Amino acid sequence: MKVLIALIFTFITCTSFAQLTGKEKKAARKGSSPNQPTTLNPGSSNAPTVSPRHSGKKEKKSNGPTYNAQKEFEDRMQARAKTYRKNEKMLMRRQFNDPSYFGHKHKPKKHSAAKMRYCKECGIRH
Repeated sequence: MKVLIALIFTFITCTSFAQLTGKEKKAARKGSSPNQPTTLNPGSSNAPTVSPRHSGKKEKKSNGPTYNAQKEFEDRMQARAKTYRKNEKMLMRRQFNDPSYFGHKHKPKKHSAAKMRYCKECGIRH
């Protein structure tokens, strides 16, 4: 009698377990609910949707136009004019103004014809 009850009980559990879907079988093995949201099934569609609330921040009212771009432009132009003035001052030096300095920082020495050497900087013998 006990053996017959055990067979019937195992038959009933096997047939009921066979009717479950794969998802329900995995949930039954793990001991969790099969209706939990997953990436493939994110949840039930009958759940109410909640729209985000607007934050309490208010937009600042404009007090008029700003002239930041114009001021930045003027600053850039002043800096550029300063570099031009600096370059002009540098070009007034003898090194750049006198042709005898051609390619040299200091004026090259004048050697006698026997001691003249080829200069790598300017390509002239002196």
